[in-house]
Amino acid sequence: MTIWAIVPVKPLRWAKSRLSGVMSEEDRLELSQKMLTHTLKVLADIPSIDRTLVVSRDPRVLALARNLGARTVSERGSAQLNPALVRATLVARRYSVSGVLVLPADLPLLTREDVESLIARASDPPVVVIAPDRRRSGTNALLSCPPGLIEYAFGPQSFPSHLEQARAAGVHLEICELPSLALDVDLPDDLAHLQADTGAVIRHMNTEKT
Repeated sequence: MTIWAIVPVKPLRWAKSRLSGVMSEEDRLELSQKMLTHTLKVLADIPSIDRTLVVSRDPRVLALARNLGARTVSERGSAQLNPALVRATLVARRYSVSGVLVLPADLPLLTREDVESLIARASDPPVVVIAPDRRRSGTNALLSCPPGLIEYAFGPQSFPSHLEQARAAGVHLEICELPSLALDVDLPDDLAHLQADTGAVIRHMNTEKT
């Protein structure tokens, strides 16, 4: 099975604006860079991930991704996540890959074991594997084998939307619920939850300098 990972990344100047009440712009920028670096290093360490594509319109993001061995797709036109993911998926499909994994860059607890567990659930294609966020409203990972089984609906209430699409398509559906995949960092509550439980943000801010 050949799987490509697609990691969409917003421009760093827009980094985690909803954390502005609890973090300075400089700290939000640094946190975003740390989480992106962590994500790309995890993916690079997984043999079953044949290639990682980073999709962004930010030259700094694209340069960082290339330095870490990822391929890049420069986002053009209006900033719309789902169309950008479609374009990146079309690139992957030209190479006849078995599956595409869409993974955001803000999962600070992500591990190699998480991704391998998710991929293991895709052994019976056509299959869609979905990892929800801890509120079960957003989608923190989406694996489609083969690519393009459902339309991307990332944004508010993406998890129920992706579930509905997969069921309507009649494909094998797997829901992968892992605590380390469920925690993304978007809101002050997410940050507080992470710091209270693990102190992981503090460790990220003091290690893995880019």
